[in-house]
Amino acid sequence: MAEVRDNEKAHRFEMALEGGAVALLDYRLDGTVMTLTHTGVPPEFEGRGIGARLVKGALDQIRDRGLKIVVRCWFVDKFIERNPSYAALRA
Repeated sequence: MAEVRDNEKAHRFEMALEGGAVALLDYRLDGTVMTLTHTGVPPEFEGRGIGARLVKGALDQIRDRGLKIVVRCWFVDKFIERNPSYAALRA
């Protein structure tokens, strides 16, 4: 499985999947606060933990960059509920 990369030009984190498909996590960046707005995994890849790996990879990069987050995506919100070590990233 590919690693998560920040496509700054498109304002989203991406993870390449088989057959050219892409899982994504859209965001808006305002100074040191990143608003996470939408997580998308192609239907044929759902249920495989790809969304969780994408969110974890994105949150790790956000933490490494010293940013804070505002969560506007239910999937990211649920991920943080299940992984409270990321709660400190909330603005």
